[in-house]
Amino acid sequence: MTRAYLAFTEKGLALARQLAEALPGSVTPCGKGGVPLAVWTAAQFAQCDALIFVGAVGIAVRAIAPHCRSKASDPAVVVVDECGHFAVPILSGHLGGANDLARAISAACGAVPVITTATDANGIFAVDEWAKRQDCHVLEPERIKRVSGKLLAGQTVSYWSAFPIEGLPPAGVQSAQAQPEADFALTFSPAGDALHLVPRIGVLGIGCRRGTPAEQLEAAFAAFCAQHGLSAACICAAASIDLKQNEPGLLAFCQNHGWPITFYPAEQLRAAPGQFTPSPFVQSITGVDNVCERAAVLASGGTLQFPKQAGSGVTFALALRPYIPDWRWTDV
Repeated sequence: MTRAYLAFTEKGLALARQLAEALPGSVTPCGKGGVPLAVWTAAQFAQCDALIFVGAVGIAVRAIAPHCRSKASDPAVVVVDECGHFAVPILSGHLGGANDLARAISAACGAVPVITTATDANGIFAVDEWAKRQDCHVLEPERIKRVSGKLLAGQTVSYWSAFPIEGLPPAGVQSAQAQPEADFALTFSPAGDALHLVPRIGVLGIGCRRGTPAEQLEAAFAAFCAQHGLSAACICAAASIDLKQNEPGLLAFCQNHGWPITFYPAEQLRAAPGQFTPSPFVQSITGVDNVCERAAVLASGGTLQFPKQAGSGVTFALALRPYIPDWRWTDV
């Protein structure tokens, strides 16, 4: 988590520096001789995971208001009074991690964390916090309130998961027989109107002809996702052969999606464990019988989920990293 502290007084600045020793981040004074509040807020809101204002809540609220967009993308914002008495998360309590950050700040300076999210206040299961701890992308953030609302009303919610979940479900949460019956689902193939939590565990193996443009890769990727009912949100990385490491289209395609890409030499790909779809043509060009499947498996350290799909000079395959979700997220 990247953090940025802003303080308005000498006393607040001293506290900000103390906190930054325990929870590293940049420390900036505001006001006379310091950075303008609006300038700092705009810059840090766009580039940091967390903003910590050491001052009054009202100042922070007015500063961040023009930048707030969505609970799925806004950074965590916590306000700490300059005496270090209270730490108040005011934005992205669960998905952004502001509640946890407020607790960490409190532990560092002896403050009281002031947690106001309804699920925390009532001591019930917070589906968005659980999703974050399981490294999931929340596909429809607007549906979170539907799940939380039922729990807050004393009702039971049901879940469906494509993966075995360790531990016992929390109070008020029970298993559904099928995904369409669930209130929330842990899956990389969303269907129905449940709240879908997509684990970020997919590694996309890629093969392509020389000079393939990013637009062509994008179209082939859309077809790959449609073929398998796959949410692109499950993909966290990409992989290919080192012969492709200077391909502008491939590099741009991965950069556009924010995926790091790993390139392997042919001899390393040949050593990948498992059964793969052989291609004599690919063998003659690259020195290995399959690029996309082998690269995906190597980079994931897991298993092949969707084998090679070819079209328009592009091949894709998907492998999944080992993944064990756990209901006991507050214990780990």
